[in-house]
Amino acid sequence: MNYTALSLSQTPPPSVPLPYFLLTPLFAATAALLLLLEGPQALATRWSPTMLALTHLMTIGVLGTTMLGALQQLVPVLVGVPLPAQRPVAWGLFLLWLAGSVLLISAMAAGWPTLLRFGGGALTLAVAVLTALVLRSVWRSSSRHATVRAMGLAVIGFAIAVTIALYLLLRFAGQLPLAHPLTTLHIGWASLGWLFLLLTGVAYQVVPMFQITPEYPAQLRRWLAPVMVLLLLLWSLQHWWPGFSLLGWSLAAGVALFALQTLRLQTKRRRRLNDVTLDFWRLAMISLLLAVVAWAAGQLFPSSPGLELALGLLFFVGFALSAVNGMLYKIVPFLIWLHLNNRLQQAGSWQGRVPNMKQVIPERPARRQFYLHLAALALLLVALYLPGMVLQAAAVVWLLSSLSLGWNLLQALRLYWRISANLREG
Repeated sequence: MNYTALSLSQTPPPSVPLPYFLLTPLFAATAALLLLLEGPQALATRWSPTMLALTHLMTIGVLGTTMLGALQQLVPVLVGVPLPAQRPVAWGLFLLWLAGSVLLISAMAAGWPTLLRFGGGALTLAVAVLTALVLRSVWRSSSRHATVRAMGLAVIGFAIAVTIALYLLLRFAGQLPLAHPLTTLHIGWASLGWLFLLLTGVAYQVVPMFQITPEYPAQLRRWLAPVMVLLLLLWSLQHWWPGFSLLGWSLAAGVALFALQTLRLQTKRRRRLNDVTLDFWRLAMISLLLAVVAWAAGQLFPSSPGLELALGLLFFVGFALSAVNGMLYKIVPFLIWLHLNNRLQQAGSWQGRVPNMKQVIPERPARRQFYLHLAALALLLVALYLPGMVLQAAAVVWLLSSLSLGWNLLQALRLYWRISANLREG
């Protein structure tokens, strides 16, 4: 890993990304609690109010919140150009995103169209501001790292997904045609054009850096993200211009290629120490491959509604949430270690007083949370076909996993506060 490609001096203060990261497990716990309260009827159809609320708790609440924090953390480091007014912008976006998420998800669960528009408007404003800031930094950067390119394209994909959603809210809120072709486009751009591309961009950096693997192949890093965006654009046309039936299979092939390549790199690690983040990323890649299989089975057997729910679970909980867990367990300790080191250097103190990354979040509690997360995913998949007690157990285990993640992150932050206080007193 070429650390000289990173502009660590541009790292924003912890108060920029950490509020987003701490909010992530709270949204996940809310999703688990909602599933526990609603029971089997939540899985009756993908279009039920509860399922819509659960889906957006995951996509907007858990994954969206994490990605907003990660973008504000990673973009300055990778492109070497800081976002303007980092702290005020970060907190303004945080409050806007939080308000919009709560309003939108509550409106979906309760069926309040007016509240739906307010929530959608707040989220759209937050996305517009973030998109402008990120693209400004990417445009002004001299870096041509593949992560920068993938992040820029992912932000554009996010903006497209949000624009489609905003149109649907303004045009159809109150009587939303859930099977509308634009709904399919919104799901496609949100899942592949945003989440997948953003996580691939993050993987190009964090997998070799933290898992001590070789670099991703240069051709894959150069072409995967642009080709996926091109395929998505062509796929978007097929609703009005038939004849692109192979585009879905091409997109699935691109997703599978990335997952297989990541698993291959992990077998070539240069350091064979136990690392829970490696297990999270392995689970993410296996889930991503299974999601491709579920999608393919759905194309061959379109009358099976269980496959649609299995696809959503494998992609959002198995792939995206697992990768986010693995990402948080490396990025948060790295941030705390880096900032404490910087403060000690500025004070002329001995660096040995700074805990290493394994001490910021120890392996044992992180691994316990991994087992809870794995059990929750397995139980959720079983509950698609055996609801009732299995679903209740899945929701309880998912709730425990989310609270465990939140506790581990909070303990890391408390460590940072304690050492920072000692530095001020010293």
